Amino acid sequence: MADSRDVPLVLGIETSCDETGVGVVRGTTLLADAIASSVDEHARFGGVVPEVASRAHLEAMVPTIERALKEAGVSPKDLDGIAVTAGPGLAGALLVGVSAAKAYAYALGKPLYGVNHLASHICVDQLEHGPLPEPTMALLVSGGHSSLLLSSDITSDVRPLGATIDDAAGEAFDKIARVLNLGFPGGPVIDRYAREGDPKAIAFPRGLTGPRDAAYDFSFSGLKTAVARWIEAKRAAGEEVPVRDVSASFQEAVVDVLTRKAVRACKDEGVDHLMIGGGVAANSRLRALAKERCEAAGIQLRVPRPKLCTDNGAMVAALGAEMVARNRAPSDWDLSADSSLPVTDPHVPGHSRSDSHSDSDSHTHSHDHVHEASKGNLYT
Repeated sequence: MADSRDVPLVLGIETSCDETGVGVVRGTTLLADAIASSVDEHARFGGVVPEVASRAHLEAMVPTIERALKEAGVSPKDLDGIAVTAGPGLAGALLVGVSAAKAYAYALGKPLYGVNHLASHICVDQLEHGPLPEPTMALLVSGGHSSLLLSSDITSDVRPLGATIDDAAGEAFDKIARVLNLGFPGGPVIDRYAREGDPKAIAFPRGLTGPRDAAYDFSFSGLKTAVARWIEAKRAAGEEVPVRDVSASFQEAVVDVLTRKAVRACKDEGVDHLMIGGGVAANSRLRALAKERCEAAGIQLRVPRPKLCTDNGAMVAALGAEMVARNRAPSDWDLSADSSLPVTDPHVPGHSRSDSHSDSDSHTHSHDHVHEASKGNLYT
């Protein structure tokens, strides 16, 4: 067992939103990344419907796990642990993943690790560029989060420097795409139209960039409203809306603020590198502007390939493998989902309790390597 702990083999399950992701990682090597998406089922609603997402996870879970194991060429009994996103995310969707992970871990006698979705987005970069520097500055941008995080240890110490105070960047992309009648999800289609537009055509506002504003917090609600009103004014006047220029100018306003604040945080904290993750990290203009500004500031930029930026099981497996490698305590068997799990909790550890249930004790004692302490911590 000691040898496998040096290079742990971990299966990761991600169900925080509308992607059923299952990944298999050995150390920092990605063996499999299987995804079943329900995005098409949400498109007609213009956004993710939690109940639809939960049902889709239920249907996709077992086939996706089987596909990932087959792709990785490993047997379930070979695993050193099973990791799952415990939060943050949609409560119902998270519960499907957590329940599945608990069932597989218990049946196989493997340690269970409930991990943080945001910390997983940071850790996935190890699969692309090797071990994370310590400390790591991370800019996470997605449909639900826009955050600047500083981590000295991805398994135990993640400190938030700033976050969105209203709409996240990805959410703003979706809403503007809806106003432009471009469909859902909005990020990829706006990125595509923006490539043919002029980013300087319209001077849209940059939120929270004044001298008295919070240095690292983000706000995209005002930008979203300004763009929507600009479009409405054009339509009310009977004029054609220049979709490409609007897309390019809106996108520029978003990525300008994101990269400006991220580079400032690196300078202020004395960190010479920046990792960007989350679904919006797949945006071509964000990548280009971040590279340009990081090079000018002498900062090394790390951005995973687009498929690893969006929600996936590989990122959960990557963090789970790091938990095993660093001998972090597994989670309790009564692990549940926490839709608002703070990023300061990279994982939900287990702890000893004297009033343990006899049936769980029996299982734990028969698998001493699984849980030295397997009861007690309930997140609801």
